[in-house]
Amino acid sequence: MKLSKFKFNLPPELIAKYPANNRDESRMMVLHRKTGKIEHKTFKDIINYFDDKDTFVMNNTKVFPARLYGNKEKTGAKIEVFLLRELNRESLLWDVLVDPARKIRIGNKLYFGENDDLVAEVIDNTTSRGRTLRFLFDGEYEDFKKTITRLGETPIPKYIDRKVEAIDDERFQTIFAKEEGAVAVPTAGLHFSRELMKRLELKGVSFSEVTLHIGLGTFRPVEVEDLTKHKMDSEQMEIKDAAAKIVNRTKDAKGKVCVVGTTAMRAVETSVSTDGRLKPYAGWTNKFIFPPYDFEIADAMVSNFHMPESTLLMQVAAFGGYDHVIKAYKEAIKEKYRFLAYGDAMLII
Repeated sequence: MKLSKFKFNLPPELIAKYPANNRDESRMMVLHRKTGKIEHKTFKDIINYFDDKDTFVMNNTKVFPARLYGNKEKTGAKIEVFLLRELNRESLLWDVLVDPARKIRIGNKLYFGENDDLVAEVIDNTTSRGRTLRFLFDGEYEDFKKTITRLGETPIPKYIDRKVEAIDDERFQTIFAKEEGAVAVPTAGLHFSRELMKRLELKGVSFSEVTLHIGLGTFRPVEVEDLTKHKMDSEQMEIKDAAAKIVNRTKDAKGKVCVVGTTAMRAVETSVSTDGRLKPYAGWTNKFIFPPYDFEIADAMVSNFHMPESTLLMQVAAFGGYDHVIKAYKEAIKEKYRFLAYGDAMLII
């Protein structure tokens, strides 16, 4: 499969700047993958497609306030630091992206907060924009994390093209977020409200939580025409024994497993046994799913509408069928569905 097969024109006005007023009232396109039939619904209608034998698999990663603004020593130049990954807890070493990168060199000190509450030293260059920082902090680790939380900003994507607002602190997070470590939100999970979860629970639907900490690598552009040559960045993940048992019990009972989002899908497809059962796993995954691909666990999938030529769109096309999904995206543009993180949903069954 070639990169150019995933090219389409996304009108800028369809990129959602804000979430729907209520989580479960975003629009939902339903795509039947056997026939290609398309239905237009509201997200809370999802309850009508599942019953008491079925299970939803959700990614319970929690987004942390990964964007910091500070100043460079001596010059006072303003800099943005995007925290990607903690490398060493004891030494407070972090992988970060810096902007503007040309001004940030090894040995520079960076200051954050009005009273220089936090200081970091640049100790390595990793990529053109990437740096390794050592934070210089006297105090307990918990106090360091509290300082990051206080000074950091909710990392809404740049394409939203507005300043962070109070609404983002709550809405750029799923209601089942528990395990902190992501720098981007698992967007398909944003549509689930507490009321909808309760209604699904009362209907007898089960929930299985996996963890995959989303890094910016998920959104890194594909730069090769031959998709077999693209390498995904590794992301940390965990599937606990209890979560695997819920999924396997559903499969044994011939129920449907609906995987919520591309990141949850990557997690479950990373840890499947040869007989098609989900195994507990803690480690890293760089799994890249694109057509053609045989899915072992999922019978249904929830996803948002994604960027052209993105690895996320490729995975959705692998699950829903390339021709059906491309047709569905054309329909979504015609019907003015909202795209990307704060956009509308697609249920593929």
